[in-house]
Amino acid sequence: MLQHSKQTTGIKEPTDINALCDEYLRLSYHGMRAKDKNFNADFKTDFDNSINKINIVPQDIGRVLLNLYNNAFYAVSVKRKNLSGLEDLTGLVTVQTKKLTDKIEIKVSDNGNGIPQNIVDKIFQPFFTTKPTGEGTGLGLSLSYDIIKTHGGEIKVETKEGQGTTFIIQLPTTV
Repeated sequence: MLQHSKQTTGIKEPTDINALCDEYLRLSYHGMRAKDKNFNADFKTDFDNSINKINIVPQDIGRVLLNLYNNAFYAVSVKRKNLSGLEDLTGLVTVQTKKLTDKIEIKVSDNGNGIPQNIVDKIFQPFFTTKPTGEGTGLGLSLSYDIIKTHGGEIKVETKEGQGTTFIIQLPTTV
């Protein structure tokens, strides 16, 4: 919580990425519950404990994670609201970390409706949003993209309409 409230210094510091992922996941979930008392979803983590601390600006990466989590919880919430009532969908957001050779990978997945293929190429553009007017600014993914690039990493998306979306972040372990 302290990391979230601090102003960003822009200075990279050794950070436990698993703890950061977990902290912001819980922050997002409880934020969604506070906004909508009917909101309900499950979340699951699969953290690679072999990951050492990596040099990042924790507040900036926290903003990226919070944005991805909020979008994922929003997606499962919308899918659940749009069901006819005959199907029973438990919204699920999964966060996975993995150590690769010279980088770490963070995957944020949801079982929402997915992103239509015809707009996937636009989602990282400033002011582009799939949310109804008044519910999104279209800046979250654009800012997330910029933050990850500033850290020397990359962010990608995999999606299947009707089944869900996975955002994949890769960050270098040495910078």
